[in-house]
Amino acid sequence: MSEQDPRTTRPTTSSELLSVVASRELAGRRTVFAGIGLPTPATELARLTVAPGIEVVYESGVCGAHPSHLPETIADAVLITGAEAVVSMPTLFGSVLQGGHIDVGFLGAAQIDRWGSLNTSVIGDWDRPSVRLPGSGGAVEVMANAREVFVVMRRHTPRSFAETLDFCTTPGPDRALADGIRPLGVGVTRVITELGVLAREGVGDELRLVAVHPGVSVEQVRAATGWELRTAGTVVTTAPPTAAELRLLRDDVDPDRVYLR
Repeated sequence: MSEQDPRTTRPTTSSELLSVVASRELAGRRTVFAGIGLPTPATELARLTVAPGIEVVYESGVCGAHPSHLPETIADAVLITGAEAVVSMPTLFGSVLQGGHIDVGFLGAAQIDRWGSLNTSVIGDWDRPSVRLPGSGGAVEVMANAREVFVVMRRHTPRSFAETLDFCTTPGPDRALADGIRPLGVGVTRVITELGVLAREGVGDELRLVAVHPGVSVEQVRAATGWELRTAGTVVTTAPPTAAELRLLRDDVDPDRVYLR
């Protein structure tokens, strides 16, 4: 009897599960504006599996990135080698994003509300926050101009899925329209969390639960959400990561565990 491969038999971590589930959502997409964090390994795994022709764009102006290993920041030099193009910031935001050339903006956040607005600025009061966060970066432009936005959330708690954001860093289309601003895209359409997947169709639709991860109940997700969470007509269970997906993720995508902590 052959020995089992320890690379695929060790338990799947939450970061690995999130990366695999998020990567599957990119099937059929062509251009992705990837934020640093879990969107990075998820996008690279998608390139090796469900979206081999995907073109990845980074906030530093790198378009069509083909890094030899995962970047640790958007300014990591590894992004430039082999890239299809490197453009200026005005060109990136003024032509690539505002020109409607991004299918999916892939972001992270500390808080999200039911309409898909994001907080990446502060937790708590603005003047005396309990946590001060990095801020928007390019997320406002991504939200407004990508055709749709996916969000990966490491934590699913009533504080992170909030009825009211502590601060609105990145307004979704519903909030922007209320202020007289008409975005190009439909905003957040998918949120991948440690408990399951939430989805919305676009303006006027709130996030609802469409899938739970193995071993998670609908009641658990509702209890971990800060608003009265609606559910799809049928809530499915996500397929667990396959041995092949885990092997690619652990050996090829992020062997140094930069993101897969």
